[in-house]
Amino acid sequence: MSDELKESPEYVRISLAAAMTLRLASGRFYRDARLYCVNLLLTYIEGCMGRCSYCGLSREREGAYEEKSFIRVAWPVHKITTIRERLNKYASWVERVCLSQITNKRAIEDTVAIIKYLKEEVNLPISLLISPTIVNKQVLCRFKEAGAEMIGVAIDAATEALFVKHRGKEVKGPHKWERYWQVLQEAVNVFDKDKVGCHLIVGLGETEKEMVKAIQKVKDLGGRTHLFSFYPEPGSLLENRPACNVSQYRRIQLARYLIDHNLSQSNQMEFDQQDRITNFGLNDNQLEKIMESGKPFQTSGCPGKTMEGACNRPFGDGPPSDIRSFPFELNKKDINKIHKQIII
Repeated sequence: MSDELKESPEYVRISLAAAMTLRLASGRFYRDARLYCVNLLLTYIEGCMGRCSYCGLSREREGAYEEKSFIRVAWPVHKITTIRERLNKYASWVERVCLSQITNKRAIEDTVAIIKYLKEEVNLPISLLISPTIVNKQVLCRFKEAGAEMIGVAIDAATEALFVKHRGKEVKGPHKWERYWQVLQEAVNVFDKDKVGCHLIVGLGETEKEMVKAIQKVKDLGGRTHLFSFYPEPGSLLENRPACNVSQYRRIQLARYLIDHNLSQSNQMEFDQQDRITNFGLNDNQLEKIMESGKPFQTSGCPGKTMEGACNRPFGDGPPSDIRSFPFELNKKDINKIHKQIII
């Protein structure tokens, strides 16, 4: 393959945070945050078949795929040989690698090839963020045999109507609601309980009650929820949509933590006439202790060798001036601010 093409499996895109961690880009993290999961993204000249309204990689967005931003930052292209070398040389604190697919028919074979290549020399667990539109149970088994240890499924929208509106036929996209939930269940069957994460984006138009029900559904199927707060991507169809209301996000973060840690369930929670959470199913003392720990408000993602949330995506769903998911332990000032934000 010609170097000029710069396509997977020889090349991958990496997040700006990963590039900084591997000394492939300069910069400093706010409050000395560290990235504990190196995020990789498959890359092809033809890009992604998806047309998701909120995504910077959408086929509808103008520009070449390799130049499109994702989560509002650049994802530079580098050789996979360089990534493997630098993971061993510069990132002793990294506890996981996550390889993300795009919806492209070539992604299956290239995913298998990259997993095997990394596992030859990198002693880190590997997660995959897969595209259910091109994946089935047989493919999931191949990923596991190659060495992947966890699976992520980005359903993103909390309801079928919102999924269709933002990912499916209303934006002329290829994705189907039923297929995504089916593959999530298949992934649990192949990789086991708590080895599958479901991405959900808060702020696409759902109510808090609808989001809580979606989180509970993921939990009941054997998965865990990885939350994102909607922040508009420049150039996307939703570039002018306001960011998720911070109070809404804080309440959903707390509900997600309680459900995923078996501390409460959706049917124990109460909601007002606007379907906002008014009771989390715990007494005030229990809830205060959990909030004071700060843990519900840290980034939710795949664990590492020693960490509950190694995939901490520094400032991935909000800038440092408006932190939505904290990539580090919260201090007292952070917790006091959250107490004010979470109130209806």
